[in-house]
Amino acid sequence: MRLAIFASGTGSNAVCLIEAAQANQFEANVALVISDKQGAPVLEKAAALGVRAEQVLPAAFESKKAYEQAIVALLQQEQIDFILLAGYMRLIGPTLLGAYEGKIVNIHPSLLPHFPGLDAIGQALDAGVSETGVTVHYVDDGMDTGPIIAQETIPLTLQETRESLTKKVQTVEHSLYPAVVKQLVCEQSGRN
Repeated sequence: MRLAIFASGTGSNAVCLIEAAQANQFEANVALVISDKQGAPVLEKAAALGVRAEQVLPAAFESKKAYEQAIVALLQQEQIDFILLAGYMRLIGPTLLGAYEGKIVNIHPSLLPHFPGLDAIGQALDAGVSETGVTVHYVDDGMDTGPIIAQETIPLTLQETRESLTKKVQTVEHSLYPAVVKQLVCEQSGRN
């Protein structure tokens, strides 16, 4: 199975997934990393790990449809079977959803349906909740609304800061996401 990772930022989850694949933690190859941000650090990190890294900038296209058509062409060129979103800060539109229906997964730093969208860690801190967590879910046309695959809870302390909670979230993400991908790869392989 050939995987693509979409990321907009530093790429800590992308690196974790690439390293897990390269260590044979699941029977799949991360063949492509796509970023929608110019000079995103994830591109350099992916390339350093031997993965094709492509910058596809939305502003270079006349519409979201044209942008996603270019991405689908790139995915098809690389014979991608499954897409993993890892800090990709764009809503997936119908062109990409249609081409990869049921084959796009996202990781989100909250216990969905709580705190969807941007800055879920800040939302949790502002709400004063006693716990938050991490969710891996299928992507649909909503904002973090797709069917949930797995969740892990993270307790918050009274002294919790953005930095301390971010570290806790990343620790959970870096174990949960590869485990879920392993499960999905096994399920997909069984269907083929």
